[in-house]
Parts: sequence; C-alpha cells; structure tokens
Amino acid sequence: MNVGKKLAAVALLASSLMIAGCGEGQIGAVDVEKVMAEAPRVKTLMTEAQGKVTEAQQKFEQDTANKELTDEEAMKIQSDFQRKLEGINQAYAAQIKSRMDVVIEEISREKNIDVVINNSAEQKLIFHGAIDVTQDVINKMQ
Repeated sequence: MNVGKKLAAVALLASSLMIAGCGEGQIGAVDVEKVMAEAPRVKTLMTEAQGKVTEAQQKFEQDTANKELTDEEAMKIQSDFQRKLEGINQAYAAQIKSRMDVVIEEISREKNIDVVINNSAEQKLIFHGAIDVTQDVINKMQ
C-alpha cells in the first residue's frame, strides 16, 4: 500500500472516530520494525528460524555434493529446498504476527485504545496525538 493510500485510510479512520465518538476515540501507534528488532520473543523465533534454515541448507548441500545428478533431479532438489525455505519463513512469520496481534489487542484493552496503527519511523502516518505503544509491545513480547 503506498503512502497516499495509507494517509487516506488514516484520515478516513480519524474522521469516522470523530463522527462516531465525538472525537473521543483513542488512537495508538506502534513501530512494528522496532518491535521486530528489539522484542525478545521475536529474536528467539528468528534464531530458531535461522537454525532451521541452516539445517535445510546443510541437507541441500549433502543432497547435491559429489553426485552426478540429471538436470531433472537437480531441479527437483532445488525446488524442494526452496519450498522448505518458504515454509520456514511463512511458519515463523505467522507465529510472530499472531503473537504481536495478541499483545497489541491486550494493550489496546488495557489503555482503552480504539485503533492501533503501524507508525514506523521510516513511514510516519501519525505525528501527533497518538499513544505510542511500541515499548509496551516490546516488553510484552517475552
């Protein structure tokens, strides 16, 4: 989604909150990139994923080392390796997203926040008025 669409979505969301709640809605902001870089649980999962990738890479190297493979066999081994890597990436990304969603929902309830928006340092959507919950998310991602 490009920046223009994101800004339009935020403006629409903010205006709907003002109309529905007479401006009383709370907006939260989280820097997902910072959470990904600093949260202990994310670091643990990333280390586990890297271990699985290393295992898959070693198996791939064993399967292709010093063997005379036909082009078809080599393509199959390469394809299997790529699928394995994609599976690892998807599985760990899903775990991280799921945990982050649960944590953000908990924090939203605790702080009575109606909406939480990804507000990364590189693509700021909200500059003023939002409750920054980034550190809270990092702390709860144990």
